[in-house]
Amino acid sequence: MTKKRIEDLLDRYNNGNVTEEEKALVESWYNHFTPPGPGPDPEHLKQDQKESLQRLLADIDNRGHRRIGPWYTAAAAILVLFTAFGIYHFIAGKKNRLPEYAVKPAAKEIAPGTNKAILTLANGTTINISDTKNGQVATQAGVTIDKTGDGQVKYEANVAAAASTEAINTISVPRGGKYQLVLADGTKVWLNAASSLKFPAAFSGSERVVELTGEAYFEVAHNAKQPFKVKTAGQIVQDLGTRFNVNSYTDEDGIATTLVEGSVKIYDAKGQTLIRPGQQYLLKANGVSEVKNDVDLDEVTAWKSDMFQFDNANIQTIMRQVARWYDIDVEFKGPVPDYTYHGKISRNSNASQVLKILALSGINFAIEGRKIIVK
Repeated sequence: MTKKRIEDLLDRYNNGNVTEEEKALVESWYNHFTPPGPGPDPEHLKQDQKESLQRLLADIDNRGHRRIGPWYTAAAAILVLFTAFGIYHFIAGKKNRLPEYAVKPAAKEIAPGTNKAILTLANGTTINISDTKNGQVATQAGVTIDKTGDGQVKYEANVAAAASTEAINTISVPRGGKYQLVLADGTKVWLNAASSLKFPAAFSGSERVVELTGEAYFEVAHNAKQPFKVKTAGQIVQDLGTRFNVNSYTDEDGIATTLVEGSVKIYDAKGQTLIRPGQQYLLKANGVSEVKNDVDLDEVTAWKSDMFQFDNANIQTIMRQVARWYDIDVEFKGPVPDYTYHGKISRNSNASQVLKILALSGINFAIEGRKIIVK
């Protein structure tokens, strides 16, 4: 992508020689780089475009080359620049300017996920948290379980319970859901869609151990005398005063443990590894492991803030996240392109809005019931 191609697109906009899709892209870019106010007119855009272009190119230079697929048109080309630093103003407040592209709509919109979870107590009782009123939902062995008004389940244990109980509970978040949990020790856990956590109602003994499937973000209440450990298939993550994310979905490349703050020690069949903030420990299904440096923490934890965020992600990776969040199935037809995508999309958007952004790269989508077909 060259400066000349961008300038050419802007010149054609000023002269009225652009398609509706190109017009929508230029105006979205303009709105990002100018203060709120009346919509752009060609003369105003012409006056401001030089300064805006310089800022745009400077940001691209700082972030490095990015691509979103073959540049079939100038519209797709400039979208590459938008996505390089996460400008997706097509979603919020500008739906009327979205190019339709190749997205065959569903008869009914597929809505985003919501706060929902099933809590299973030690005696086998199940509680649908989504259908439960705020306040106390259960008690067991001196432990009180409350549902708060902000989408949390909170455990509080008295001293006797903390010293004696062995009650194991499980919270399960289905596809199309998320939930937050506060354990009896004060540790906060955010659970992503299609995830579950098994944990003691109160922690006793010399360590605090929980078992995770799927993905969760932890803010651990540190206690050196009673270390906190997260078990997944094939590894154990031990807290050393920490905020970290663990992605252990079985359909991903492996188990990814990403450290945001503090430090963790990771144990697996090959021994133990200590990682620092900004590093990610990836244990692949074949047993091979690696430590990645300077990981984009915003990308890893974006789901916690209700965002999809991608940096050099392929369409398969993206659609796995989409499938879990919207509780849908995905089917690929034909060769899968090796495009990579960069940028942010709100997880509060309907599925069709997300697909319209992805379709700008030339991929076709069809929505049939609760299935998305990628062509």
